[in-house]
Amino acid sequence: MKLREIVQAIEEFAPLELQMSYDNSGLIVGRLDDEVHRALLAVDVTEEVIDEALREECDLIITHHPIIFNPLKRFNSATYVERCVEQAIRHGIALYAAHTNLDATREGMSWRVGAMVGLEAMSVLEPRRDNPEVGFGVIGTLPEAEEVEAFMRRVGRTFNVAALRHSDIPQSMDKVRRVAICTGSGHSNINDALVAGADVYITGDLKYNDFMLGENRMILLDIGHFESEFCAINILNDVISKKLCNFAVRKSVCSRSPIHYLL
Repeated sequence: MKLREIVQAIEEFAPLELQMSYDNSGLIVGRLDDEVHRALLAVDVTEEVIDEALREECDLIITHHPIIFNPLKRFNSATYVERCVEQAIRHGIALYAAHTNLDATREGMSWRVGAMVGLEAMSVLEPRRDNPEVGFGVIGTLPEAEEVEAFMRRVGRTFNVAALRHSDIPQSMDKVRRVAICTGSGHSNINDALVAGADVYITGDLKYNDFMLGENRMILLDIGHFESEFCAINILNDVISKKLCNFAVRKSVCSRSPIHYLL
């Protein structure tokens, strides 16, 4: 199958024009007219994922995070980024990334996490001005209110979180019903979640002072950057399998978080 057919299927779901200006989504290595036979889906391009692609005879790796964010000035194997790109080129492996466009599209990243949590009546947390149907994050409600600790533990199990980080629990709050979500690094949407009346805001990569921004009205729950974005693999698998049912797709077993916990 031509690489452009896979790219077209992904970009019909998550158009490149939805990506942020700093991003580098799209085709990073390869040519649209190249023939590809099997794709490997992962969160990141790592050396382990490249090795997996070679073992499984995949000539296309589709990830959430782009392997290249900043221009590369040389290729001398000094960094893992250089080594991964070198290996991909040498072995004829195309690299494609769907990053902030997959975050912003309707039914994208936060929508999938919301569905996994069990939210209903979801809407965009930070709508785009030119199109309120797309944007970052979602806000929704649980079918029934849940006790705070029970809810947080359920979220931890759902996303296989080794250690949950959370802010103070407001003394007046014993149950949660309204939940906001932004996958990845969600610092910038804390106030949006507050304004939307969320009891809990689920995201990743929160810093020390971020945990003080709940204003004694909202719990901030950090489930980890990778853990909140692992769903990208399933989203991409669903998109490709639905549109190109005869194209072989494999979910990476080597895609893992670079963060470890000593408990």
